[in-house]
Amino acid sequence: MSSFVREWLNLAVRWFHVFAGILWVGQTYYFTWLDGQFHKAEKNAADGKPAAVWMVHSGGFYTVEKQKSLAVAPAQVRWFRWEALFTWLSGVVLLVLIYYASSGLVDPDVANISQGRAIATGVAVLVVGWVLYDFAVRSPLGKSEPVFAVFALAITGAIAWGLLHVFSARAAYLHVGALFGTIMTLNVWMRILPTQRKMIASAAAGAPFDADLSGQAKLRSKHNTFMAVPVVFLMISNHFPVATYGNTYSWEILVALILAGWGAAKLVRSA
Repeated sequence: MSSFVREWLNLAVRWFHVFAGILWVGQTYYFTWLDGQFHKAEKNAADGKPAAVWMVHSGGFYTVEKQKSLAVAPAQVRWFRWEALFTWLSGVVLLVLIYYASSGLVDPDVANISQGRAIATGVAVLVVGWVLYDFAVRSPLGKSEPVFAVFALAITGAIAWGLLHVFSARAAYLHVGALFGTIMTLNVWMRILPTQRKMIASAAAGAPFDADLSGQAKLRSKHNTFMAVPVVFLMISNHFPVATYGNTYSWEILVALILAGWGAAKLVRSA
């Protein structure tokens, strides 16, 4: 592949990746914000009516009500799922173009490792990282938010430290971001969507609303909002090598970026 074709392909895929990510993160935070507004409205409601959120946009007023039953046919329910998949797929293409099919993955000054072994390591990090996260969420660790946060930060820090001793620093940063993006996407497709399908099937059959089902989906969605900001930080870090991956304290800075991202996400969620 010529450098001309590679650059245009990189540009096109990157544009698609960024735009798909904007759609995904935007709707994730929008529904997170809506959920918070409903929670506040439900606490203040005294007449038992469904909570409603009023908004103004594009020269009109909009109202959204949260329902605990399905008043339409399942086919009329709108889903939000393709943004996540397209963001991840385009990210994988970029990962291959920039690192797996080029020389950007390995740095001989960091580790004497072949391109094949480095690629296998990168893929293993994504797979094992998801399995470890999913197991932890379903274990007693996932029942305590502070405990899970400490565990997640410790594991992420350990993975980042290890990658910085195997890959080039830039590739290590990118793979931590790719791990978060993979977890977020699998949360949507393997945990949130199946749960929502069960909710819709149950509601369509007239069965009582299962609060546990919505709670499971909400927890994974909440985790996604906390990973979204660090992912963006890590993705744009390659433009600032002196401040991030090229710094003497690259590992400490990466962990600090994740903590800052979590703090920013908490502020946005509570807005």
